[in-house]
Amino acid sequence: MAEDVVERALAPAVPAGGARRDRLGRLRSRAAPYALVAPFFLLFGAFGLFPLVATAWTSLFRVELTAPEAREWVGAHNYARLLTDEFFWNALANTVLIGLLATVPQLLIALGAAHLLDARLRGRLFFRVAALAPYATSVAAATLVFALFYGRDQGMVNWAIGLIGLDPVDWQNGPWASKFAVASIVIWRWTGYNALIYLAAMQTIPPELYEAAALDGASRGRRFWHVTLPGLRPALAFTGIVSTIGAVQLFGEPLLFSSGAGASGGADHQYQTLGLYLYEQGWVNLHLGRAAAIAWAMLLLLVVVFGLVRLGRGKGVRR
Repeated sequence: MAEDVVERALAPAVPAGGARRDRLGRLRSRAAPYALVAPFFLLFGAFGLFPLVATAWTSLFRVELTAPEAREWVGAHNYARLLTDEFFWNALANTVLIGLLATVPQLLIALGAAHLLDARLRGRLFFRVAALAPYATSVAAATLVFALFYGRDQGMVNWAIGLIGLDPVDWQNGPWASKFAVASIVIWRWTGYNALIYLAAMQTIPPELYEAAALDGASRGRRFWHVTLPGLRPALAFTGIVSTIGAVQLFGEPLLFSSGAGASGGADHQYQTLGLYLYEQGWVNLHLGRAAAIAWAMLLLLVVVFGLVRLGRGKGVRR
């Protein structure tokens, strides 16, 4: 005990300024991580969380876009109204059908294209860049070009099917033809993007797995099924999630597909999606409260879909 007292007495005194600098240094080292992540949370709060909360709050009012200050509290009326709104259910059915017509072929074609691009082909770099070109194209330009292709009288598609003796198809007014036409635009724009994601995932699979499968006598098809596909599970999950979200939010392609349809999605609302119906309610009919309720219904739809998928995967793992 006496020795400790002597050591402290003989130790050089630390200046007050040095102690203050040490405390400031420790404070900076502790605050640095928070300062680095703060911009993200500030931007997320301003452009992500605040619009989400504001939309939820607006959905509880009857409010017009032309007079947002004159609002009337209606509670869950806007949501209850959707349950009996035939146009909402029509838009929901169109969204699901167009989403299936676009997503399933898109991902299958992308998987096949990625498998081809992974092979040792001449000019692989050119084909990989070309695969991304549709994704870089403006949605407005692509949709307008496809609208010309699918024209009833002068369209190239009807001209091509006329060469084999088939009658022309009214691609913009037919209930199923219009859905297929809109889905084909989505397929054209996003297949190359998904193919490059699959290609990047394929190149992370260890080649030793293919060599071991080949030594065991596995054919190319069995190697693809038992080696490539299991290695692509994270990429398949990512593209499936992104494609599902994109299908629910589909807006630009159906809006611009027919020059006179606008937000109605055709004369009979035959390809009006949830995104178009939201736009029609909020910016055409000026019912901002109803549009906000539709936006939250779209979010809840995604939550339910992904929740069911997660539940199904959990049951499959337990089995």
